[in-house]
Order: sequence, then structure tokens, then C-alpha cells
Amino acid sequence: MPRFAANLTLLFNEVPFLDRFARAARAGFTAVEFQSPYDFSADAIRQQLDTHHLTAVLHNLPSGNWSAGERGIACHPARGEEFRAGVHSAIAYARVLGVQQLNCLAGIAPANTRMEVLRNTLVNNLRYAAIALENAGLRLLVEPINTFDIPGFYLHSTAQAIKILEEVGADNAFVQYDIYHAQRMEGELAATLQRHLGRIGHIQLADNPGRHEPGTGEINFPFLLTHLDRIGYTGWVGCEYQPATTTEAGLDWRNRI
Repeated sequence: MPRFAANLTLLFNEVPFLDRFARAARAGFTAVEFQSPYDFSADAIRQQLDTHHLTAVLHNLPSGNWSAGERGIACHPARGEEFRAGVHSAIAYARVLGVQQLNCLAGIAPANTRMEVLRNTLVNNLRYAAIALENAGLRLLVEPINTFDIPGFYLHSTAQAIKILEEVGADNAFVQYDIYHAQRMEGELAATLQRHLGRIGHIQLADNPGRHEPGTGEINFPFLLTHLDRIGYTGWVGCEYQPATTTEAGLDWRNRI
């Protein structure tokens, strides 16, 4: 069975961020992930990891002004300097936290920008990030996001992400495959995972509709998670879902797979 990491951005979100580590440990998780650590000092987060014997497996590069609706800046032609500075900030956090891979959100395509410009901007930024992360001994991830939840998001399919990574040409760059986003955009989860397993560096889950815990929607998670074992996936699976009620009440799905 895959190893599960609690996504602290969504799980236990009824309590302050630094209190979620204890809750994750009490719920039986040994690893955590989160979108953005940058509102807190790396040392404060490291202390929580050490106190509760947790491994941090993932966080994102800085993604712009989240509260203003930005969801990444890697495809924005005018934000290159900000993106590069964010890469080095993320690496500094990863070194303290022990994170081995960082996720890049491409972002919502800026208005009135040609598709060729968006693609070239993203490729060039990913090349820069991949080189910087390789020098730090880290892997780069890039995540397709469904355009129902985030209209206009530039990178929205597995095939598109893989073509981008082929152009980037970095051995340490992989797809972050989010089962929820993939189900909404393309389906064919089992076949896609098997076909592209060598290009997938991290997997996240949530059910559809609602983005709640496994067992609340249409996805056959007992089959899919067994399938991951069968095809040889050995990485972490991040539990990035919005609990239907409370986090603890919804965790019994782990006993049904």
C-alpha cells in the first residue's frame, strides 16, 4: 500500500498551521506536505517536524499573491525575476526542512499573451529552476491543474506537462500527478499512471466531485491505490483533500483500502 502524507494546507485547517503537525502525528501520519511555508520561519517548521517525528516530503515554490487569486507565476513573462528569486527562497526552506522535491505551479495565463510566449516563458523558468534544484540535490515537480476549479490555468493535462518537460530536458524534473485534477480533466487514471510512471515524481489524491476524502465520490480508490503498488510506484501519496466534515472523522478511508 502506498505511503500517505498529510497535506497540511487542507487537512486540520480548523487550527493554526503550526498546530497541524501534532494533529497529523496523532492521526497516524509519518509525513506531511504543504503548499506554502513562507509565512513562517523554516526553523519554526523544522521544530514541529522534529517534535512530532514527521518527514516533510513536499512544498511549492512561491506562487505569487495567493490571496489576490494568483496561482503561480511561472508562465508570466513579466515575472521572471520574481520567479527566480522564489526558486532560491524555496531551496533555502527545503534545506532546513529536509524536503527533497519542490512543486512549481505554472499559473493562470495572463490576458492578451500569445500561447507561444506563455510556453517559452514556462520552459525557460522551469529550466532555470531545474538547474538550481539539481545543484541543491533536489527534484522539480510541475503540476497540471483542472480548469473547472481554476479557469485559465495554463498547464492542465498530463500530456501537456510531459511535452513541456521534454522541452525542458532536465533529468530531475517530473510531473506531480494529482488524481483529482486528472479525473476532472482527462480520466483514464490507471492507464495514464502506468503509461507515464517514469515521469511522475509525486501523486496526490482527493475524490470527485467535491474534492473530499476517498470514498465520498466516483473514484475507485481501493483499485487505484492497489494499482499503484502493482505498477511499482514507490513514492509518497499526498492527501490533498477538503474533509467532508472533520479531518479525523474522514480518515477511516485508510482502513477500507
